[in-house]
Amino acid sequence: MANHDLTLGKNHNLALGQNQQLVIGHNRNLVLGQNHDLELGQTHQHDVTLGQTHDHELGLGHAHEHEMGLGKTNDHGYEHENGLAMDQKPKNDRHELALSEQNQELAIAEAVTENQELDDNLELAVDKNHEMGIEPAEEMNVQETELVVTPVIQQRTLAVAANYELHVGQEFPDVKSCRRALRDTAIALHFEMQTIKSDKTRFTAKCATEGCPWRIHAAKLPGVPTFTIRTIHEAHTCGGIAHLGHQQASVQWVANSVEQRLKENPNCKPKEILEEIHRVHGITLSYKQAWRGKERIMAAMRGSFEEGYRLLPQYCEQVKRTNPGSIASVYGNPTDNCFQRLFISFQASIYGFLNGCRLLLGLDRTFLKSKYLGTLLLATGFDGDGSLFPLAFGVVDEENNDNWMWFLSELHNLLEVNTENMPRLTILSDRQNGIVDGVEANFPTAFHGFCVRHLSDSFRKEFNNTMLVNLFWEAAHSLTVIEFEAKVLEIEEMSPDAAYWIRRVPPRLWATAYFEGTRFGHLTANIVESLNSWLPEASGLPIIQMMECIRRQLMTWFNERRETSMQWTSILVPAAERCVAEAVERARTYQVLRANEAEFEVISHEGTNIVDIRNRCCLCRGWQLYGLPCAHAVAALISCRQNVHRFTEICFTIATYRKTYSQTIHPIPDKTLWNELSEGDPNASKADEVVINPPKLRRPPGRLRKKRVRAEDRGRVKRVVHCSRCNQTGHFRTTCAAPI
Repeated sequence: MANHDLTLGKNHNLALGQNQQLVIGHNRNLVLGQNHDLELGQTHQHDVTLGQTHDHELGLGHAHEHEMGLGKTNDHGYEHENGLAMDQKPKNDRHELALSEQNQELAIAEAVTENQELDDNLELAVDKNHEMGIEPAEEMNVQETELVVTPVIQQRTLAVAANYELHVGQEFPDVKSCRRALRDTAIALHFEMQTIKSDKTRFTAKCATEGCPWRIHAAKLPGVPTFTIRTIHEAHTCGGIAHLGHQQASVQWVANSVEQRLKENPNCKPKEILEEIHRVHGITLSYKQAWRGKERIMAAMRGSFEEGYRLLPQYCEQVKRTNPGSIASVYGNPTDNCFQRLFISFQASIYGFLNGCRLLLGLDRTFLKSKYLGTLLLATGFDGDGSLFPLAFGVVDEENNDNWMWFLSELHNLLEVNTENMPRLTILSDRQNGIVDGVEANFPTAFHGFCVRHLSDSFRKEFNNTMLVNLFWEAAHSLTVIEFEAKVLEIEEMSPDAAYWIRRVPPRLWATAYFEGTRFGHLTANIVESLNSWLPEASGLPIIQMMECIRRQLMTWFNERRETSMQWTSILVPAAERCVAEAVERARTYQVLRANEAEFEVISHEGTNIVDIRNRCCLCRGWQLYGLPCAHAVAALISCRQNVHRFTEICFTIATYRKTYSQTIHPIPDKTLWNELSEGDPNASKADEVVINPPKLRRPPGRLRKKRVRAEDRGRVKRVVHCSRCNQTGHFRTTCAAPI
């Protein structure tokens, strides 16, 4: 190629503003033909500024309607006005340099980095393959050439995409789409807009930076909702915003930006949203904006918290319609219909608990993390294999004695169909007064035991000694009174106060040796900790979504455990089978002496124990407490050629286990179909008439801290102030009340 030079004279600078781009069109070549040099004389200073959305942009493409002819002609034969407009036709018709009046998007082929300075001797040459090269300075026609780049105010991580293109005549479906496009462009190009006029027929905005002439005006086309850009005035002279935030980055914009990600991963945290927005858009927002943006998208996807409470009556009707025999009731405050209580128990759970589970019920609660807080109350049984078997759920606006009394009364109504087994029922819970009073009032014949885990936590807080805590657990597991008292004496030798603390809690309420009921080896009722893999996630959802999450988990459990039990071939469930196998192995070394057809004396290295196979009891109390024959009982049964499996509690058999999960928890259709499915149901109209409002927002207990207490300030002695007027302490001179 012959020398095709673009020569800039001395003191003639080509400035690229922030986020300004030079576009080289597809299959277009920038070649200045032979003997056609573009020179800017030394006596004329022409600054070429490429704006973001200017009316006159530098582009390479087809010939446009307006080429040259703007303003006066300078000494070099080029016309210019309000910038630089050039039109030079090279001798070779294949090459042309034209001004585009259509405001095509400017894109820089190679990003100009912050504070990058180019050498003095530069030449712009673009060959047929759109490449940019720098030729030696000796081929230039002037001694000095400078290409000055405006410094980037702050580092941005996102290059301008071709979608952010604004030009006169551009159309949008409606005014909202127009505002959205302008907002996205402002964020992408890192300048802020200030709205001047905005109504149904027009929209006018300008650059928010004072003194910047950029301005845009869009108007509605007659007869249609379409908006079109009428004018775009001037270029940006502000250089972009200097801070990391953005006025146009509203909550709705955040929601639109992360909508797809939240659909793919609803568990995405606001902190992760902030990191992605900063990485993609180069702006920094507050945590609250990210949180509110996520809440807006999640409300659109799963429904709002307020809608959940409003639809609760209909949801309860759907539970009873799809799962006949289930209990689902919602109660509101009589004065303002604000939500108070919700009780749900599925028919499959009721049938499984009454016909297959151990007669053991655990009570626990967890605090909800949703917008309106509240408390989830749980009543859970245990199947023959030792797994949790949720029976009933209650949601209350707050945890108090009245709500626990109500929940336990609902449980009593649920279980009263099996009153013949009620005296044998064992209930485990913590020591809350509401639970204790509720159990006494609704289950007077049941055995109530305290959860040892809660007692252990209180004991650990009082006496921070690991050895004492271990001895406490050993005392709780002791099967006989002698063993229990021996452990307490060990504790008393180490700490008399700890022994006194233990004796203050009646042993019959927590110690295995003194407990009158059958706990089957369960000392704790920490239900929430066992469900910790999925329950915390559900506790932050709207109330209907939370109950649906619980129902789906139960439905999955029932199906999986039902299918798993079909593959078992023994008589007992795996956990019980292992216990019996271990007992048989230990019983091989025992000596058995038979007293009569039911009574045996079993001698081992631990001592002598008496076994009565008719009453299914052993002196070690293991058979009575666990429901499975202990090693002494196994030895006695084997000696008289009895089947050990026949002397276990019926709840440990596989047949009973399959009966526990024989019923099905059925799915509930989507809320959009509730009205259609409820047509013809006489109870549906009543459910529609009931309106449940969200509970009143409650502040967490405790006084709000007005000022954060620094760690270094804790325990620091306050300075004593001194009055210089009366020489007393406790006040200053300005507040002194002593007489003059």
